[in-house]
Amino acid sequence: MAVEKTRLAPETMKYLCEEYLKNNYIDPETSERLGVKRGLRNPDGTGVLAGLTNVCDVVGYDKTEAGAVVPIPGKLIYRGVNVEKIVEEAYQKDRFMFEEVIWLLLFGTLPTADELSQFCGILESHRALPDSFAEDMIMKAPSPNIMNKLARGVLAMYSYDENPEGLSLENLLEQSISLIAGLPTIMVNAWQVKRRIYDHESMFFHMPIPGQSTAEHILATYRADQKFTHEEAKLLDLCLVLHADHGGGNNSAFTCRVLSSSGTDTYSAIAAAIGSLKGPKHGGANLKVMEQLGHIQAGVQNHTDEDEVREFLRKIIRRQEGDGSGLIYGMGHAVYTLSDPRAVILREKARDLAMEKGFEDEFNLLCLVEKLGPQVFAEEKGNKTVCANVDLFSGLIYKMLGIGPDLYTPLFAISRIPGWCAHRIEEVMFANRIIRPAYKYLGVRQKYKTLEER
Repeated sequence: MAVEKTRLAPETMKYLCEEYLKNNYIDPETSERLGVKRGLRNPDGTGVLAGLTNVCDVVGYDKTEAGAVVPIPGKLIYRGVNVEKIVEEAYQKDRFMFEEVIWLLLFGTLPTADELSQFCGILESHRALPDSFAEDMIMKAPSPNIMNKLARGVLAMYSYDENPEGLSLENLLEQSISLIAGLPTIMVNAWQVKRRIYDHESMFFHMPIPGQSTAEHILATYRADQKFTHEEAKLLDLCLVLHADHGGGNNSAFTCRVLSSSGTDTYSAIAAAIGSLKGPKHGGANLKVMEQLGHIQAGVQNHTDEDEVREFLRKIIRRQEGDGSGLIYGMGHAVYTLSDPRAVILREKARDLAMEKGFEDEFNLLCLVEKLGPQVFAEEKGNKTVCANVDLFSGLIYKMLGIGPDLYTPLFAISRIPGWCAHRIEEVMFANRIIRPAYKYLGVRQKYKTLEER
């Protein structure tokens, strides 16, 4: 017999919230006075140096000898290879590149043709989920949020691993490959069940088709007729490549490293990274961009009028429009200053598809946000240099591919798992010390009173 969850009475919750707010507050000025680097950021906005990595380099600024930040065009480097060169190879040779990037991030070098062929076969052999996994772990416990279900699915895979706690290199690689290959299937299956239970639509599970790339596999299992164009699969592959990693300091990778430093298992570390990526200040921003685009479309009469768009962006920053956060989603980054190379590449590759599929208005409006956002930000917030980030265009690309908002952030997670696994392996193999920063206690000292004395 199911037990119905009861909620606290409104008056009880009101009292509890008042008690909390009465006894808990930290003044931001206190952090500045004590030299606390909130968000692990230096006063100039750059990140605090917290570790070393061979996996990925994110370049967005130089520093003078005096320590001043000098904005420069952004670069994203996977194991010493500029991601722009990877994309160039993909389009010149008409190749799917995500599998090559997975190898590069995990092992540190570009694969030979034979290594790549064998590795693609290994990934393909791991795409199908364990027997009864879909029934027991996905269908019997559906979730309205696919990111939530991805995290639960990863934790559930612990039960199907004969050596889930092992920290040998062999075991870490085996687990990484299993997760990288299997998570796209979990994602699509979880979405299908969500459609059936919460949206009251038909549900269908497609088996993996031999010989497909990861991008093709996702589209084939997502679509009812399993049909897609080569150009669509290439664009999705591009998104996977550009999201595959972003250094050890991004929130989800650092989360994965923090958990890994404790000696916990792979499934716990990756599930935590998924939870981090779910946040709207991290991977969830691509969904917020599309919600914001809807606000702009509704609030701006002439979508080509720069003055009108500029004024609406100003209202967003002033918390008069949008979701009230004061954020222009898709603009600004912790590292990039003049440009985010991922946004630059996605904008150029998305242009043709937007014209083909009738999304010119949305695409051009996002380009205006990219152009006008830095100007408005400078006028309203000061001199900090901001640029469009990858989230500005990724959501529109997924929409043009016929992929619903439910999967915008989960697709980010599918892309990022190779990076998380690479950082986890590096942390376990070479760091050898639990991450444990300091927190200063600010609370008042209290004498304990017995229950009768209170």
